[in-house]
Parts: sequence; structure tokens; C-alpha cells
Amino acid sequence: MHCPFCGHPETKVIDSRLAGEGLQVRRRRECQSCGERYTTYESAELVMPRLIKRDDRREPFDEGKLRAGVTRALEKRPVSAEDIEQAIGRITHRLRTAGEREVPSSVLGSLVMDELRQLDEVAYVRFASVYRSFQDIEEFRQEIERLRTAAPGLSREQMSLLPQDKPGE
Repeated sequence: MHCPFCGHPETKVIDSRLAGEGLQVRRRRECQSCGERYTTYESAELVMPRLIKRDDRREPFDEGKLRAGVTRALEKRPVSAEDIEQAIGRITHRLRTAGEREVPSSVLGSLVMDELRQLDEVAYVRFASVYRSFQDIEEFRQEIERLRTAAPGLSREQMSLLPQDKPGE
């Protein structure tokens, strides 16, 4: 790194420590020529893949759009903001680690549906209805049936509000 004061190419790192919640490295440097000291920050540059839309357009991944879609599907559902952020984090992590420069938007849609299926079945069906462009009630029924057969253990039983009658009473 060149010294910002005199432009000399030789500098020495005096101290390094983590900064920014561990996402950056803060380095104190000293110029070998003029002796001036300064601080630099280093962070990883993580490039997200571009999305290939259905009509073959390419556009950059937008975490804001992802968050808006997931939040819209989970609107008025009993899912914490923390769970939503963790799901978005898992989706972006899977995209980033795929190692691809371009990914079909259908891959992103599948990742979102996988996460929503785990978070909330109603939100999953909401998202699927828009994502798969359901045209009638029969498509809703088929998706709900698919959900039931794919994960029968995930179905949430409603708690009884009335005390159960005991045999013999």
C-alpha cells in the first residue's frame, strides 16, 4: 500500500485487529520513508451472482427485493423478525457459495420456497401462489396436498381450547 502522505510504496503494518463486528480488519500502518502513521480497513468483497429472469434479462441480485418478497409472504404470520433475517441470511449464503456468476431466478425462488416451508406453511402457499402463478383454486389444493404429503410431521395441530372429557366422567 502506498503512503497517503508521501506516496512511498513501502509501508509496515504495526497493529491489526478486528473491527465492524468481525467483518473488517483494522490495520495501523507506518510509512517506511516519512514515518507517518495511518489506519486502513480491509473487508471481503463478496460478489453475488446475477439473476437470469424468465425472459432472459439479467439483473443484479437485490437483497431488498428478496426481503420484501419474504416479508410480504409472512405478513400477519407468527414468525419473528429474527427468524426472517436468519432465513434471508441462509438464502443469500447459499447463492453466494454456489460459485456461479449467473443463476436462474427459478433457483432463487426455490430457495425462498424451501425457507418459507420451514418457517410457515401459510406463507409458503402464499408465495407459491404468486411465484407459480396459480390460476384457480384447484392449483391451491394441489399445492396444499403436496405440502401435506412432503412433510406430514410439520403439520401443526391446533390446540384445544376446551378441556378434554376424561373417560368415565
